[in-house]
Amino acid sequence: MKKPLLILCYFLTCLVWAQQPTYKETVLKALGQKKKMEASSLVKNIPLKNIGPTVMSGRVVDVDVNPNNPIEFYVGYASGGLWYTSNNGTSFEPVLDSSQTQNVGDIAVHWESGTLWVGTGENNASRSSYAGIGMLKSNDKGNTWQNMGLEDSHHIGRILINPKNPNEVVVGVTGHLYSPNKERGVYKTTDGGATWSKTLFVSNEAGIIDMAFSPNNFNIQYAAAWEKDRKAWDFDGSGSGSGIYKSTDAGSTWAKISTPESGFPTGIGVGRIGLDVFDDNTVYVVHDSQFRREKKLDVKKKSDALKKDDFKSMSVDALLNLNDKKLNDFLKTNGFQEKYRADNVKNMVRDGAIEPVDLAKYLENANSALFDTPVIGAEVYRSDDAGTSWKKMNQEYIDDLFYSYGYYFAQIRVDPSNKDNIYLAGVPLIKSKDSGKTYESINGENVHADHHALWINPKMPGHLINGNDGGINISYDDGATWVKNNSPSVGQFYAINIDYEKPYNVYGGLQDNGVWKGRHNASINDRWHSSGENPWVSIMGGDGMQIQIDKRNSNIVYTGFQFGNYFRLDLENNKNTRIQPKHELGEAPYRFNWQAPILLSEHNQDILYLGGNKLHRSLNQGDDWETISDELTQGGRQGNVAYGTLTTLSESKFKFGLIYTGSDDGLVHVTKNGGGTWELISNSFPKNLWVSRVAASKHKKERVYVTLNGYRSDDFTPYIYVSNDHGKTWKSIANNIPASPVNVILEDPENENLLFVGTDNGLYASFNQGASWELFQNGMPNVAVHDLVIQPEAKHLIVGTHGRSIYKADIAILQKATKDVMGKDLFVFDLENIKHSTRWGNSYSAWAKPNTPGLDVIFYTSEKRTYTASIKTMNGTEVSSTAIDADKGFNILSYDLAFTKTGKSNYLKKNKKKLVEAKNGKTYLPKGKYMIEISGDGGAEKKEFEIE
Repeated sequence: MKKPLLILCYFLTCLVWAQQPTYKETVLKALGQKKKMEASSLVKNIPLKNIGPTVMSGRVVDVDVNPNNPIEFYVGYASGGLWYTSNNGTSFEPVLDSSQTQNVGDIAVHWESGTLWVGTGENNASRSSYAGIGMLKSNDKGNTWQNMGLEDSHHIGRILINPKNPNEVVVGVTGHLYSPNKERGVYKTTDGGATWSKTLFVSNEAGIIDMAFSPNNFNIQYAAAWEKDRKAWDFDGSGSGSGIYKSTDAGSTWAKISTPESGFPTGIGVGRIGLDVFDDNTVYVVHDSQFRREKKLDVKKKSDALKKDDFKSMSVDALLNLNDKKLNDFLKTNGFQEKYRADNVKNMVRDGAIEPVDLAKYLENANSALFDTPVIGAEVYRSDDAGTSWKKMNQEYIDDLFYSYGYYFAQIRVDPSNKDNIYLAGVPLIKSKDSGKTYESINGENVHADHHALWINPKMPGHLINGNDGGINISYDDGATWVKNNSPSVGQFYAINIDYEKPYNVYGGLQDNGVWKGRHNASINDRWHSSGENPWVSIMGGDGMQIQIDKRNSNIVYTGFQFGNYFRLDLENNKNTRIQPKHELGEAPYRFNWQAPILLSEHNQDILYLGGNKLHRSLNQGDDWETISDELTQGGRQGNVAYGTLTTLSESKFKFGLIYTGSDDGLVHVTKNGGGTWELISNSFPKNLWVSRVAASKHKKERVYVTLNGYRSDDFTPYIYVSNDHGKTWKSIANNIPASPVNVILEDPENENLLFVGTDNGLYASFNQGASWELFQNGMPNVAVHDLVIQPEAKHLIVGTHGRSIYKADIAILQKATKDVMGKDLFVFDLENIKHSTRWGNSYSAWAKPNTPGLDVIFYTSEKRTYTASIKTMNGTEVSSTAIDADKGFNILSYDLAFTKTGKSNYLKKNKKKLVEAKNGKTYLPKGKYMIEISGDGGAEKKEFEIE
C-alpha cells in the first residue's frame, strides 16, 4: 500500500499513483456524491430523450433463461445494463437503470425466488471493457438494487447460485484490467452476500474468468484462472497463473487440476479458459493457447510469391536480381504506394536510400504483431474422469475462430442432452457433433460476429439463445436459421456528429458495428419491419470511428474503421475512396490510434486533418496528404497495441492553422502557423494520461479546453483544464464532478459560460465555465458518455453513449441562462406560439390515440418553492390554473392547452363563443392570445403566447 506521505507530493504528477490504492473509497464516495447531485441538480427536470438506434445492438455478455419457461430471460449487456423479456425477445425492458452503473460482467438468476445477481464490470478484456462497482443484488426483479460488496473487484467473471439455496453464491472475480490487485479469485457467501470469504486466490495478476458446476451436484465446481497484463500499449493474455481449479465442497476449498501430469497445458503460454460441465465426470474446456505453433514442413508445392519475411534477411544483390514482375506483384498485393514499383525500389536500394529489410518494415506496425504471431489459438480439451486427466479433442488447428483476439472469447457450451455436441463462441459461432474433433459454422446471415453467450435448452435440443456483439439471436433448428431480437437501445458509440439538413441527421461510430446515420426525429418503433426501411442506415463497416460531414454537401462524409482506415464516402453515388495517409518507404510506419482523430477545417471544407503519431493535412478532400508535424507523441512503446498516437484534434474558428493536438501518452501541442512550428503545452499536466479531448474555444481565440482520461492507469480522477493563453497556463475546472474518467468536454456555441462534460459514468453541465457542475441525466441512466455535439440551428445537445445509444436534449433554454437570469429569484422564459388544430383531443380511429397538444412553460427559480400558474385571456379571464412544487433550478410546466371546469365556465360567461368538447372529454382553448402568470414567494412573472 502506498504511504500516506505520497499524498503530499506535488498534486498533478503524483495524484495518479496516490489514487490507485483508494479505488473503493474514492469511487463509492463519488457514487454517493453523484446521488446527492441528482437530487439537487439545477437541470434535473430538463429531459434527455433516447433517439436510438435500436436496429443495431451493443455487446451481450450473458443470458440467463428460465428453464421452465424459456420465453422468459434476462440479457446482460457489457455497458448497457440488464434487460428482461417475458415474450421470447419480442420486446425488452431495462431493469438495471436505477443502479449506479450499467457495466455488466455476468448475471445470475435464482428463478424460484426471483433473486437477481449482477456482477458489474465486463469480463472481456476489451479496449472498452468498463470497470464495475462490485456485486449487485435485487430481490424484487430489478426494481431496486443493493450493493453486496466486492467493490474493488472491477471485473466479475462468473456467478454461481446454488439452485437449492439462493443465499449460497460463489463468484469468480477477474480483478482489475490494467493493474494488479488483491480482490480477485473466488469468493463465497452463504448469507446472501452479507459476508464473503475468499476461498481461492492465485495471485495479484491472475483472476477467475469462468466457473461452472455439475448440473447434478452443486458441490462439484470448476474455476478457470487467467493471468493477463493489459497496458495501453501492450496486452499479454497468458501466464503461468492461468489454469483450472476444482472444488468438491461447493467452492469452499480448491485444488489445481491443470497439472503437468494431467494432459492440460501449463506454463506462461496458457491463456484464457472457458468451462462447461456435462455431468459429474465429463468436463469441457476451450483454451486460448498462446504457445507458438510448431513449424511443419510444407509437403505441398511451395508458393513462389514473395512474402514480407523474405525481405528481413535478403541481401542487396538478391533484391536487385529479383524478377520485376515478381517484385511488383508483392508491392501491389501489399498496398505499397503507386510510386513504389520494382524499378523505383531497386534504384532506391542501389542508391542506399533504403535496405531490403525496409520493405518488410513498411508493412509492420504495432497492430501487425497481433496477426503475425503464430500462436496455437483455440483448442478444446475434455475430461471424462472429473478433471483428473485431459484429452485434446481437436486434431487440427481451429483457425478463424479467435483470430488474434482470444482474450475476447473463450466460451464453450455442451448440449445438456448429448455430451458429444459442443458449441464454441468466437468470431463465428461453430458447433461440433463429435466431441470437438470437427466443426461447422452456424453463423447465420442475420447473426453478428463476436459471440459471448450461448444458452442451450435442456428440454428442447436445437433451441439456442445466442448473445454477440450485435445483440440477441434465437434458433430452433440448431443454428440452421436464426431470429434477430434487437429492440433495446444499447448501442456502444465511440463518436457522433450531425449535419445541417432539414431535419438534420445524426451520425455515429459503433463498437464493432460500423458507422450509422439516421434522422434525429425518426420514430423508434417496429414499423420498419413492414416498410422494409429502417430510419437508421449503415454507411460503413468495421468498428465505427469518427465522422466528419461536409457542410456544403452532406452526401460527402469522411469516416472509417479502426487504426486510421478512413474513407471519403459519396453517399449519393455509393462510392468509397480510401484516404489514409501512407508513410514513405524507409520511414517508420505511421502509428494510428484505434480511434484515430479526423477533422474538417472550419475555414475550408476541402481541407482535412488526420492524426497518427504525426499530423497530416490534405488540401483536396484526402486525395493527397502532406505531413505538417514531426512526432507529436512520446514516440511509442514496445508492445502489440498501437501507442504513441494522436487521439484528438481541434482547430480554432478564429484563425486558420491554429491547431491543437492531444496524444494517448499525455502530450498536448499547439501550432499557430499551420504546422510550421509546434509548442508542447502539457508539461504541467499529470504524466502519461490519455488526452481524451482538446477543444479550441468558440468564443475566445486564446482559450482552449483539455480533458485527460486515466482509465487505462486505473486512475478515476476527473481531469478537466482550461487555458486562456493558448496553453501557457492552465486552470483545473473539474471541481465538484465525482470521480470518473472524463471522455469529452463541449463548449456551447452561444453561451460561453455553458459547458458540457461526458464521463465514464454520466453527463454534467456547468453555467459558470466549470466553477461548478450540475448532473444532467434526466431520462438517461448512469452510462459512459463518449461524445457530445450540438446542432446549433435546432439548439439540441446530442449525447453519444457507450452502452445506451444516443440521447437528445433541447438546450435552447440553457443557452439563455445567463448570470443575470440565474441571479433572479424567478425567471420565466419566453413561450413559443402554437398552431391550433381541430384534431386536438380527437383521433382518426376509435383504436388510435387522440392527438393532444402541449405547451412547455419553463422557468427558473433560485429556491425550492410552491408557485401558482394561472393562464388567462388577454382580458383577464382565467381559463386554467394549477399549483407547482418547483425545484431549485429549471422547472417545466407542461400545459395541455385545455380549460379547467371552472376556467371553461369563466370563459363562457364573458365570451359568446361556442366551445366544442373533444372526444377525449377535454375542451381546448380556441385561437387567440393568452397570458400565463407564475407567482409565489419568489415573485411573479407574466409571459404571453398565441394559439395561431
